[in-house]
Amino acid sequence: MTDTIAEFTLPQQYKTDRSSAARWIFSHAIHQWPIVLIALAGALGNAGLLAIIQVKVGEAFNVVSAAVFDNKALIAITAVILACSVGRGVLQFSRNFGFEFIAQRVERAVRRELYTSLLGKSMTFHNLQPVGDTMARATNDVREVNFLFSPGLNMVVGSLTFLIFPLVAAPRYDLQLIIVPAVFIVLYFFALRIYMRGLAPITEEVRESFGALNIRLAESLDGVETVKGSARELAEIALFKQNVKRYKDASVEQGKKEARFLPLLLYGIALAAGLLHALLLFRAGKIDIGEVVGYFGLLLMLDFPTFASLWAYSRISLGLAGAKRILEVMNREDNLDQNAAGYAQPMRGEVEFREVTFRYADGEPVLDHVSFKVKPGQTVAIVGQTGSGKTSMARLINRTYDVNEGRVLVDGVDVRDWNLENLRRNISIIEQDIFLFSRSIAENIAFGKPGASQQEIEDAATAAQAHEFIETFADGYQTIIGERGVTLSGGQRQRLALARAFLTDPRILMLDDSTSAIDSATEDKIQRAIYAAAKGRTTFIITHRLSQIRWADLILVVKGGALTAAGTHDDLMRTSDAYRRIFSD
Repeated sequence: MTDTIAEFTLPQQYKTDRSSAARWIFSHAIHQWPIVLIALAGALGNAGLLAIIQVKVGEAFNVVSAAVFDNKALIAITAVILACSVGRGVLQFSRNFGFEFIAQRVERAVRRELYTSLLGKSMTFHNLQPVGDTMARATNDVREVNFLFSPGLNMVVGSLTFLIFPLVAAPRYDLQLIIVPAVFIVLYFFALRIYMRGLAPITEEVRESFGALNIRLAESLDGVETVKGSARELAEIALFKQNVKRYKDASVEQGKKEARFLPLLLYGIALAAGLLHALLLFRAGKIDIGEVVGYFGLLLMLDFPTFASLWAYSRISLGLAGAKRILEVMNREDNLDQNAAGYAQPMRGEVEFREVTFRYADGEPVLDHVSFKVKPGQTVAIVGQTGSGKTSMARLINRTYDVNEGRVLVDGVDVRDWNLENLRRNISIIEQDIFLFSRSIAENIAFGKPGASQQEIEDAATAAQAHEFIETFADGYQTIIGERGVTLSGGQRQRLALARAFLTDPRILMLDDSTSAIDSATEDKIQRAIYAAAKGRTTFIITHRLSQIRWADLILVVKGGALTAAGTHDDLMRTSDAYRRIFSD
């Protein structure tokens, strides 16, 4: 198959076949082949020993019904049955343990492969993929792959071996007795094929509806403040009920399909037909009563594949549906690639846009034929109304997105020709919506430089005017902050983000309205910190704060995706009506 393009090709434990759900699962399972062999041996041995027990029960019946009671023969038969029962226990344990072990190992490998794939995806992918659906695939769908092996394949493989031995052992009584189990097996697989065909779309709908349910849940919880602020609780509950109903209806439909499982009827007919056939042979004098009992015991072995398949195949169908959904995410192509062999020289920080046009998906251009050049070490302010394309312009420099037309160059090299990791290690972005992890303050600051010393972390925090408030916490730099930094104020979060950027010492620094939540008392300190940090590196500032715009070496005025003016503050105040309007608002 053709490998899909990933933004980062992160290390994998082994190569897998992603051409179909079944092949993908098999390519994981085959790496557990020693355990697979143990599990298969346990399944075959368990069924074989049960067949021996059924035959011996028939022999015991002849012994106890004989005119002369043979105590030694009965003891010998009992010993064989006892030994087979003990052996069955060991082999059944091997089968169950083997498949459970495989299930857990495959689940671990699948989770790792999916997580690796998700980290390697571009922001284009993540912006379009609902988080709730991704979480459903990464949790429940992966879990369904586990259940596919145990109890799914565990029961299926175990039960299929029970179909073999009635065929193998029946001819020892009379060759004709092979007819009923043979016909049952043919009809069983025919009915099973029809059953699985009808079950597949139902189980896919079960998994899809569960994903939709998670999307609604994630969106509602993520926007709970908006929901409450707008008093829309009842409306959201009504929408959630619709998703719950869809999932419930799909699950009920699955139950209806399972209730119409035809092999249950076939099993009852097989028992009646087999017993009748054996009794007719007994009446004809071809077999004795003990052989009738033994043969009927062999027919009873068909109950395991019949009843186990009632729910075991549902687990397999759900597992395949889950695997299909996981593959849909992993196989979705990205527009970016790692370019591991690309340009990786030390960065100076020169940035140039040449006739750049960019649009999201098939929408209207967000940037339209934009051209400008920034020298290394310059500070650039990008100004314009909301939605004018300022942030998109910054995202093209570090290849969060790629241009549709034109070129973006860093140090005279097209960013698509750079080694992507090297490009991004030299570019630091501080956004208005700061993301912090549920870890210690020190770990959050050192996120881009995990090996940083405590002194380096504190120096970065001091430069970002964050050291003072960090020291007010009982645990200082080891204080664990809540998810997304909810335990901190907006200004505190942004100062930690500044500290994170200062620590990595990037050649290009981008501040996307990053001081919007800082109070006026702190702003002057932050401005001095940013001014000091901007020395020696190229700095882009996306802001509406005039105090930051004034001291920029170059100001870019963006309107409706077009670059309408460029120059210093004094130049633009004389020559640009658009800039004067922004400045006077």
